[in-house]
Amino acid sequence: MGTLLPSRFKRVCVFCGSSPGKNPSYQLAAIQLADQLVERKIDLVYGGGSIGLMGLVSQAVYDGGRHVLGVIPKTLMPREITGETVGEVRAVSGMHQRKAEMARQADAFIALPGGYGTLEELLEVITWAQLGIHDKPVGLLNVDGYYNSLLSFIDKAVDEGFVTAAARQIIVSAPTAHELLCKLEEYVPKHSGVAPKLSWEMEQQLGYATKSDIAR
Repeated sequence: MGTLLPSRFKRVCVFCGSSPGKNPSYQLAAIQLADQLVERKIDLVYGGGSIGLMGLVSQAVYDGGRHVLGVIPKTLMPREITGETVGEVRAVSGMHQRKAEMARQADAFIALPGGYGTLEELLEVITWAQLGIHDKPVGLLNVDGYYNSLLSFIDKAVDEGFVTAAARQIIVSAPTAHELLCKLEEYVPKHSGVAPKLSWEMEQQLGYATKSDIAR
């Protein structure tokens, strides 16, 4: 394989399960994603902890010599809940602040297989992109078709008029880490934000990251 060109991303935020999943291919995909980040000299932002797929990704990126930033609410910091976080740990007051800080720190987002928390984080950054809060690429690592039904649901939402065809293009998916990162490197936004000029004053009042922070 030829030498990779320098990545456009300094840091990528990875959303994934705090469980390893039943299929060993999920764990392998987590390691392969970490290897791709290391190879491309990309640092990791994630939700902290060392359990499940989160632990596999963070440990492998850390072992590869890249910076790892774990953003974790204070209530989840006890080791018995999340394990030992590697790299830098940034404690925040709650889940909303966690997501905002992860988004502010990252240049792109990737979701590995996961459950409710992963889906919630993924759909929020997709929604933020649709609204024009950021234009960072959002990738779905569709390991062994894990997210096929989600993608089918979103296609149904397009067919039924709830998601525009342009907004559907926000989601970039691929079955392997290498292919996904190649697609994300080439991503160009094709949708226009629904409300890109909003001040997001309510978020500021609540102490969340501002639009300009997230979109940096």
